[in-house]
Amino acid sequence: MSEPVIVAVAPNGARRTAADHPALPLTPEALAREAVACAAAGACMFHLHVRDDAGRHSLDPGRYREAISAIRDAVGDTLLIQITSEAAGCYGPEEQRDSVRTLMPEAVSLAIRELMPDREQARETGLLLRALLEAGCLPQLIVYHPDDLRRYRQWQAEGLVPDVSLPLLLVLGRFPGGTLENFLREGCPGPNWMACAFGEQQLTAVLDAAAKGGHVRVGFENGLELPDGRRAPGNAALVEAAAHALRSRGQSLADAATCRALMRPVA
Repeated sequence: MSEPVIVAVAPNGARRTAADHPALPLTPEALAREAVACAAAGACMFHLHVRDDAGRHSLDPGRYREAISAIRDAVGDTLLIQITSEAAGCYGPEEQRDSVRTLMPEAVSLAIRELMPDREQARETGLLLRALLEAGCLPQLIVYHPDDLRRYRQWQAEGLVPDVSLPLLLVLGRFPGGTLENFLREGCPGPNWMACAFGEQQLTAVLDAAAKGGHVRVGFENGLELPDGRRAPGNAALVEAAAHALRSRGQSLADAATCRALMRPVA
C-alpha cells in the first residue's frame, strides 16, 4: 500500500493582492480562518507568506511570529506550518538567511537558485541548513529546473551542504524544461518530494505527480481556478478538489503527524 499523500496549501504567495481575488488571506486573522477551512478540507501543511502594512511581501520574523501564533491558536498542531524564504525581488540571500536564522521555524522552504547559486552562497546556506537540522526544523528545497538539482548535488559532493536527502518541492512549468518528466529523468528526486504547478492546470499536474510517488501543493499562490475552470471561492475549495481526486484513486491523505514524519530528512 502506498504511503499517505501530503496535501499542502499555499494560500496567498508573495505577489497576489485582493485585486486578484477578494478572498486572498493576507492578515494573521484571515490566515487563521483559512487554515481552519483548509485543514477541514484535507490539508496537513500550510505554506505561509506574510505581508507588511502596505501589503508587500515580507520576511520580517515578527510578522511571521504574529501569523504563526494566530494560526496555532486556531488549529493547534493539526497543520505543519512552513514559512517561505522567497526573495520575490525584495531580499538578497543574506537577508533571507538572517530571517530564517532569527525565526528558526518548524519548517521552511529554501530555493536552490536563490540561496545556492554559487559556491560561496552554497557554503553560507549549508551552514544555515546544518543549524536548522540540528534544531529539528524541517527544510524543504525548492527546485525550478533540473539544473537546480544538478547544482545542489555538486554542492553536496563538495561538502558545502549537508549530505542528507532533504524534501524537495518541484515547481512545474515555471521555466522552460521544468517538467515532471525532466525532473524524474534526473533520477529519483528523493523519498519525500512534492510538486506544484501554476494556473488552471495546477491540479492536473500535481495529481500526476502524486501518481508517480510525490506529494501535492495547491492554493491561491499557484492558481485561482478549480479543475472545471470556475474561480475557487477560497483555498479550501482547491484543497477539497485535490483531496477528492486523490481519494477517488484510492490514495489516502496524510495527517499532520504523518506529514511531519515524511518531511524529515533521510540520511
